[in-house]
Amino acid sequence: MKPPFHITGEILDRIAKIERLIGRVDSLDQPRPQPHLRKSNRVRTVQGSLAIEGNTLSLDQVTALLEGRRVIGRKNEIKEVLNAVEVYRRMHEFKPLSGRSLLKAHRIMMGGLLPSAGRWRAGHVGIIQGSKVSHVAPPADRVPHLMENLFKFLRTDPSHPLIKSAVCHYELEFIHPFADGNGRIGRFWHSLLLTHYHPIFEFTPVESLIKEHQRRYYKVLGTSDRAGHSTAFVDFSLEMVHQALDGLVDAIRPEPSTAKTRLERARTEFGQVRFSRKDYMKLHKTLSTATASRDLKAGVDAGTLSRQGDKAAAVYRFRG
Repeated sequence: MKPPFHITGEILDRIAKIERLIGRVDSLDQPRPQPHLRKSNRVRTVQGSLAIEGNTLSLDQVTALLEGRRVIGRKNEIKEVLNAVEVYRRMHEFKPLSGRSLLKAHRIMMGGLLPSAGRWRAGHVGIIQGSKVSHVAPPADRVPHLMENLFKFLRTDPSHPLIKSAVCHYELEFIHPFADGNGRIGRFWHSLLLTHYHPIFEFTPVESLIKEHQRRYYKVLGTSDRAGHSTAFVDFSLEMVHQALDGLVDAIRPEPSTAKTRLERARTEFGQVRFSRKDYMKLHKTLSTATASRDLKAGVDAGTLSRQGDKAAAVYRFRG
């Protein structure tokens, strides 16, 4: 069965706002955040997601662990951070439409913390908030079938990827397929789906923003449970994605563009593959034909590039 949700005007409006931000990113000559910003946002992502689960390590402590330095803290909390850092570091290894890949990510995320890491749960689970049971997950024997349905939905449903990623996040919380670690793996998988939709989301700290709105996060999960569909959660998730992406786009400061920096970026992009002036201009979207020609001539004159052919028909390749 398809996970139940409704597409509302508010949801469509939020998608439009996110798409406009993505358009701003795509218009930049160098759309990837600077290294220090990528690192800072990765720390915020890991710390935020684990803090929701009660981990008390600070941003400074998570930064130290990310850099390989020793930290004084509870052994299990340090292990949680190290595991999460590893999962996010290996993000590109995971296939967002694969149940096996989800199990692999959970095995890394919960390795050394949970005996059944990387396996569907075998018993019943419920979520307690305060003194009340806020959610009773489906029986364990239904988990494989429910997860199969969820991944079929991700593979075949025509809904917008921003919607499907949020629905998946909610369904992972609802199904609770693992004995523990469902929250952090659900947030990670949400980010993984977003990253496969557009690479800018790899460094967009949605998890950190959810931590800032933790009460609403749990409240909207409960609202969706009671309603029998994830519409409210989808709307909330899109709001968090929009705010996190808006903050990232504002923080990106384009570095001064010179022939040298443009050629360095082209080397990273093309490697030893031949490319044309047209390919070079596709990489540097704001470049004029004349400037592109001057860049490539400078590369040839400096011995950085080799050239075959002449004028517009020329093809180039980086030496060494």
